[in-house]
Amino acid sequence: MGIIAWIVVGLIAGWLADMVMGGGSRLSLGDLVLGVVGALVGGFLASTLFNVADPVSGINLTTLIVAFIGAVIVVGIVRALSGRRSVV
Repeated sequence: MGIIAWIVVGLIAGWLADMVMGGGSRLSLGDLVLGVVGALVGGFLASTLFNVADPVSGINLTTLIVAFIGAVIVVGIVRALSGRRSVV
């Protein structure tokens, strides 16, 4: 998948993760960046756990789910380590 698609999916995943993790109506740039990082982490975990060469191919529901799971993991870890609700 191209870098632009990863960024778009990551931004959507970051927004969704922020909503699920209790971010409320405010959305920070940090949460969006964590969404992009989470998309990469989710893709890595999916390819490692399921032994698939390319677990995400294009922008579709499966890709969003994988990226969302990765974003929730990354946002949760950062929030737990920082001791705050918001990242930025």
